[in-house]
Amino acid sequence: MNASLNLPRRWIALRQLLFGTLSAITLVVIGREMFVMMQTNGVNALKVTVFILFLVLLVPIVLFFWTGVIGFAVRWLGGDSLELGDAPARPPAPDNAWPYTAVIVPVYNEDPVRVFAGLKATYESLEQTGYLPFFEFFILSDTTDPDTWVREEMAFVAWRQTVSDPTRVFYRNRRENLERKTGNIAQFCESWGDRYQYMIVFDADSVMTGPCMVNLVRLMERHPKAGIVQAPPLPVNRHTFFGRMRQFATHAYSSIFLTGLNFWQGGAANYWGHNAIIRIAPFVEHCRLPKLPGREPLGGSILSHDFVEAAFMRRAGWKVYLASELSGSYEEVPPSLISYAARDRRWCQGNLQHARLLMLPGLHPVNRLHMCLGIMAYASAPLWLLTLALSTIEGIRETLGPHPYFPPGRTLYPIWKISVEQQAILLFLAVMGLLFVPKLLSLAVHLRRGEDRAAFGGGGKFALSVLLESAMSTLLAPVLAFLQTHFVVGILLGKNIKWEAQDRGEAETTFGEAARRHWASTLLGVIWTALLLATTPKLFWWFSPVLAGFLLAIPISMYSSRVSLGEKARMAGLFLTPEEVDPPPILSTLQREMELGDSQPWATSADGLERVLNDPGIRASHLSMLGDDAPKDDLRRHYLEGLGLKYHHGGSKALTVREKRELLLDADSIRSLVAEAADVVA
Repeated sequence: MNASLNLPRRWIALRQLLFGTLSAITLVVIGREMFVMMQTNGVNALKVTVFILFLVLLVPIVLFFWTGVIGFAVRWLGGDSLELGDAPARPPAPDNAWPYTAVIVPVYNEDPVRVFAGLKATYESLEQTGYLPFFEFFILSDTTDPDTWVREEMAFVAWRQTVSDPTRVFYRNRRENLERKTGNIAQFCESWGDRYQYMIVFDADSVMTGPCMVNLVRLMERHPKAGIVQAPPLPVNRHTFFGRMRQFATHAYSSIFLTGLNFWQGGAANYWGHNAIIRIAPFVEHCRLPKLPGREPLGGSILSHDFVEAAFMRRAGWKVYLASELSGSYEEVPPSLISYAARDRRWCQGNLQHARLLMLPGLHPVNRLHMCLGIMAYASAPLWLLTLALSTIEGIRETLGPHPYFPPGRTLYPIWKISVEQQAILLFLAVMGLLFVPKLLSLAVHLRRGEDRAAFGGGGKFALSVLLESAMSTLLAPVLAFLQTHFVVGILLGKNIKWEAQDRGEAETTFGEAARRHWASTLLGVIWTALLLATTPKLFWWFSPVLAGFLLAIPISMYSSRVSLGEKARMAGLFLTPEEVDPPPILSTLQREMELGDSQPWATSADGLERVLNDPGIRASHLSMLGDDAPKDDLRRHYLEGLGLKYHHGGSKALTVREKRELLLDADSIRSLVAEAADVVA
């Protein structure tokens, strides 16, 4: 971000006008061609419905197309004054005027090995910049599983003993998981926020270089009206075929889209919930989320909080920027189609909730557009499948039904049936161009620079990877659309999501699991294929990419989750990313710490309650991190005494997960159980 970032409002408006005009012209041209084709052999209600659905689905496609094209043009011409850019890689020595920043890491039943490996790598990189005295780290645990909770505490104690300044790292576990992640961060801001000017928000799998973190603070300091600056995280460290393909796609295509977004969104960018820096004071004042009226899933707490917080920050007059050129920010993507869909399920519910916020007064138009696109990211799935279904019905009707050569009314000549195959081919190619031209433009941008070609394994392998990724994405699209349709319908029918930790490992999908998740889409593909072949074979070829995705859903889901297949792709030079070809030091440190972490005593799964009761060192650490006991009334006291008796007679196995946690939350209960055990031994 430089001084020219603060462009006059009229220049931002002109950019948005250009973007909107290009998008509108494209919609009109393609929509007109669709309308002409639709009315060629007569108009009916079915055709009108398909036409309306087609236009609705076309809108986000056109917007993303022009975002990519504009981003390509800007990058090809040398950059954009609106881009935030990198601060110097080696910042000057710190001074006492520098602001204090909290690095907060909300976790919920995550693997402590991965969480603390990322923290160690980040801390080490930050320490090398010389700016460590101005940062402090907070692990904000909402973990409810008692075994994982105790492992977190053990991992934290082990980490604190190795860092150069233990006073800069903190850990706490919330007694109640109120409002999920938003409540976790809100409690931090209420308790600790006044000590810091900024906070950098991590996810459990976030890793960020020291220079990136320092640069984020520098950007906020340079621009006092910046409320949030988002550092786009690049996915790394995936080894399955699916994971490698998804992380390659982000590395290959994201640059032009991020540049295009910055071209037209200006200071009304989105916040993605992590890998971003936030100015704490306005965040606390303006970004408290409302509770939506009604019951979940569409009421209650807002799951996708980040879009809303960005919109509220902008509504209050603070800018939200996307640091599209800032490097050193990383995350991980789901390793398989099924885990990807599980994450999508939560995002789907959160994004659909945004429909209830669209008409809130004072929101910036760009933020409203972001919310609309977020809603369409999931609503488009059932609309697309409905469009295909109605098109199938209309195709069968036109093939098997009689053509009205002499419609009602007086006419001297018959209305002959006219072939629209040529128009359909042109329309199909136009839509495919909107989808795939940005990928080709991304390829051109990277192939232009020799270092980019080498970073992706060479020009030929890079081009082949783009081709294979496009083919795989085409096959995966129907399966994902089917799963997302299931999510949307379930949410609209009132089915709420159970909030669980994400799958951040490399678990491979078994045949049984794939069959359970994809049998319905496979059956749909079989029935649809049989119907078209029996009635309109010509239409079958038009639908063949979609049908192939349905028919191959089970093997694609199963084999794309294989690490062995991902390794073969890597050995063949496919789906390579710059971080694989030349790993930055922080990712090498992350890998080293994960390998070391797996061998630590706290890494092994064990009963957390038994660990606390039987190991004096673990117990002392646990009690020191509990804080003050919550006041107990008689009912609460009797309840805990009952749990103690239950443990005394049946051991830890007699207790439920929740009951173990209740005992671990109460220092008096722990001391009482330890004393009873000592009396028995004596």
